[in-house]
Amino acid sequence: MDLNNIHRVYFIGIGGIGMSAIARFFNEKGVQVSGYDRTTTALTKQLEAEGMQIHYTDDINLADKAANLIVYTPAIPATHTELQWFHEHSYEVVKRSDVLQEITRSLFAITVAGTHGKTTVSTMIAHLLTDSGYGCNAFLGGISVNYNKNFWSSERGVAVIEADEYDRSFLKLSPDIAVLTAMDADHLDIYGTPMAMEDAFIQYTHNIKPNGTLIAKFGLHRNNELNATNKLLYSLQNDAANAYAANIRLNNGGYEFDVVQQDWILKDISLHIGGMHNVENAVAAITVAQLLGIDGNKIKTAMAGFKGIKRRFEYVVKNNQQVYIDDYAHHPEELRALISSAKALFPGKKSTVVFQPHLFTRTRDLADGFAESLSLADEVILLPIYPARELPIAGVSSEMIAEKVTVPVKVVPKETVVEYLRTQEIPLLITAGAGDIDQLKEPIADLLNNK
Repeated sequence: MDLNNIHRVYFIGIGGIGMSAIARFFNEKGVQVSGYDRTTTALTKQLEAEGMQIHYTDDINLADKAANLIVYTPAIPATHTELQWFHEHSYEVVKRSDVLQEITRSLFAITVAGTHGKTTVSTMIAHLLTDSGYGCNAFLGGISVNYNKNFWSSERGVAVIEADEYDRSFLKLSPDIAVLTAMDADHLDIYGTPMAMEDAFIQYTHNIKPNGTLIAKFGLHRNNELNATNKLLYSLQNDAANAYAANIRLNNGGYEFDVVQQDWILKDISLHIGGMHNVENAVAAITVAQLLGIDGNKIKTAMAGFKGIKRRFEYVVKNNQQVYIDDYAHHPEELRALISSAKALFPGKKSTVVFQPHLFTRTRDLADGFAESLSLADEVILLPIYPARELPIAGVSSEMIAEKVTVPVKVVPKETVVEYLRTQEIPLLITAGAGDIDQLKEPIADLLNNK
């Protein structure tokens, strides 16, 4: 695949967060871009406004048959008629990860992998490189608040790429700098066992280019099996790591801290987003920037101006009476970090968490962990499971989690959540999940702002 010799590209599933970044990459290169998605969203409307033609019916007569590259997401079922047609008619049909593979071959690639934290760390790195004037091409799995997009380009031949472990697609990448944030069990419908998933993350580190660098979280299981010519370990506060945060202070829903490395220290860094886990994410991002030789003062200025990612500890409403945080958390460890950080930042406020489980298989495999993390809140509201690409599994429902939660909990339809909240006093509200729970964000914000 020669990315410089593609003139028309067609995307099946163009509205996905990762797919849309690739679509924007080609569109900015002057390639004619079009695609299909199941439903119209704010993101697909943005893509159309940028000049891409999109339709929302699985109909080959609406597809671009003159395209010389077809890109699809693994979330698209094999029975999709457009996908089948292109396969049957000998088009070059590739996954999104195949395009990223070529990008990592042709550019200096910084890839960020891990079961959680990868969107924030990759966006932080891309922002530090861009705001400091260093420059990079960014392929992200979330919408940066600073830039209001998930892709941007640069003349510098450097790419920052979020490396997705779903469908093992991240194993195609060849990074110069690889970041590894977490190896917790997830996607067991793909990997089968936690050990098999860990094996994949270990393989990810074996794909680092010769003389490349691995920046991994300190204390990861099987850390000694992670492979790289150069390896740096980062931590929130453990001074046995190569880089860690020290002197952490809370400051109006954010943090101030120092980053300490063996022969380098950067003092009084300001981070204006919540979540103690985001301090650790910042340590990883700053370690990358420092490795690239970016000036410390430019790093500090850029981090102070970092506004976060939509749906990553996003302050939707924040005043003296009420705080409303929306987050993409869909794994027990992400929920644990989200809830514990929010309670630490706003002590004494009663916390209500509205959570939408994502996938029947994940709910089945991790129900105990979900219940344990959600029980950190004062009250829990569970929505029915968001199925995404899956069919229902007999006996698997949100009640599996609810019956194990140790604080007041109820399961309610998504359509009735706002009405329920209307009758409650909610000093600290959190909505979380990777499905369509984000559709509640604006109605809830309107409710709270008008109370």
